[in-house]
Amino acid sequence: MAMSISLSVLDLVPVRTGQTSADAVAASLALAERADELGFTRYWFAEHHNMPAVASTTPPVLIAAAAARTRRIRVGSGGVMLPNHSPLIVAEQFAALEAIAPGRIDLGIGRAPGSDPVITQLLHRSGTTSDVERFPDHIRDILALTSDDGATVQFSSGGTYTVRATPAATGTPEVWLLGSSDYSAQLAAASGLPYVFANHFSGEGLDRALRLYREQYRPSAAHPEPRTFVTANAVVAPTADQAWARALPQVRMMARLRTGRPLVALETVEEARDAEASDGLAAPFADWARSSWFLGTPADAASALRAFAAEHGVDEIMISPVAGAFAAEPQDLPLGRVQTLELLSAELAA
Repeated sequence: MAMSISLSVLDLVPVRTGQTSADAVAASLALAERADELGFTRYWFAEHHNMPAVASTTPPVLIAAAAARTRRIRVGSGGVMLPNHSPLIVAEQFAALEAIAPGRIDLGIGRAPGSDPVITQLLHRSGTTSDVERFPDHIRDILALTSDDGATVQFSSGGTYTVRATPAATGTPEVWLLGSSDYSAQLAAASGLPYVFANHFSGEGLDRALRLYREQYRPSAAHPEPRTFVTANAVVAPTADQAWARALPQVRMMARLRTGRPLVALETVEEARDAEASDGLAAPFADWARSSWFLGTPADAASALRAFAAEHGVDEIMISPVAGAFAAEPQDLPLGRVQTLELLSAELAA
């Protein structure tokens, strides 16, 4: 039986204590395979830099690996942080991915750097990047470069030159605009593009952003109607206590981010439990996590997800399965995250 709500996955490729980057990537690819088997709609990789707990630094590389390991699920970026990259390089990478997995590639694009100011400067020094102030222009450039006609460069002398992201495309990646602000919602609406609100990080401004997007939407040839979905964190387990235990490492990580504390690899469930007993780091954020995440038993999480989708008028939710791992669990198999996908999809299909 099909799920009543379409589910997708957002993956940051978490790295826990004692885990190598190779194991973390292997675990995420195993999760992508399982999502494919379970009938999830899409699987996206985020872009973050220089974080001990996040191995998702290069979405195109991870997308290619996931495409090779899956059969039907759409794979993509959630998102490529465009200020870090040349629009032409992004267009070429995703045109190549479309050739690898025709009809299955999503190009989610964001305006944030996905890094701290030092890393942003390093990216500017070590590679070709783009001017964040020209973000709308670069979105249009990517759309043109990946189209059949390509983009036309106008020389000051009056001549023109056609540039294509790939010589003979048979399809194009589907472009989505990502954001968590009025700006991103309005730009997506003005551009006639699908829009994703990054609710998994804070959730503030969600209702206003979706309203602005829908009210101001200008139909495009590819997308005559507004199209949107929302991201959210999820941890699902047989009991509520088990779900909270697996959620605690990520809650503590969010607490570190929001209080400016040094970042570390994601704690194991045992490490998080023991540390929380002594420092109470997650306590100020516990109510936020319990109220804004899909957290708990399959029945409770599915009920909350259905209500959330109805409230915001969406038929697809992209969950970030943030279940932590026990120390004895395999390094290359994310049992808690797999459990979240399996239990939630089974409950929604019931």
